[in-house]
Amino acid sequence: MTRVLVVDDEPQIVRALVINLKARKYEVDAAHDGASALELAAARHPDVVVLDLGLPDMDGVEVIRGLRGWTRVPIIVLSARHASDEKVEALDAGADDYVTKPFGMDELLARMRAAVRRAEPVAGEDDSVVVTESFTVDLAAKKVNRDGGDVRLTPTEWHLLEVLVRNAGRLVSQTQLLQEVWGPAYRTETNYLRVYLAQLRRKLERDPSHPRHFITEPGMGYRFEA
Repeated sequence: MTRVLVVDDEPQIVRALVINLKARKYEVDAAHDGASALELAAARHPDVVVLDLGLPDMDGVEVIRGLRGWTRVPIIVLSARHASDEKVEALDAGADDYVTKPFGMDELLARMRAAVRRAEPVAGEDDSVVVTESFTVDLAAKKVNRDGGDVRLTPTEWHLLEVLVRNAGRLVSQTQLLQEVWGPAYRTETNYLRVYLAQLRRKLERDPSHPRHFITEPGMGYRFEA
């Protein structure tokens, strides 16, 4: 079932969207400001975000940038702003589509379906299993195997591993990791990363004191190398 995060400070629009989406078997979460939207996105991992730009606590473009710091979830802007430069700013920040108010529900739903389809992996391009010389990660099954046996990971350890593996070869900043795994309220708690990366290394690296797969970039973040 597709999960939608609706972000708008107009109660009547939120109510209309929630009713229409639930009637079509979507799961729906709603936020009325930017901070709540970022927290809900981190906690609930929606499949698509429908976002108003005129929020009471921050501009919607800031929300887009905050989301794009750690997720590729499709974002559809739903806004009364018609100026082309504002549309360009939202799209450049990472939005996938832009619908102006007033809007037709059928058109919005069609754009949502298209955005979700584009975000789905292409059939035949199976990169869900990542193999290293020490262990194997099956992202689809949420399992890690080492030396012929399953490795027991806590939910937090798994989530951290998954973010790093999905960004293999790329530096993932400390802030990105903290927001993705623990949520926006923990973006400065870098000690969490040190503790949990040490645990992953103990469980998965051949030589945890000289890690080959979980690389620290001092002061910046971490990188997974297969």
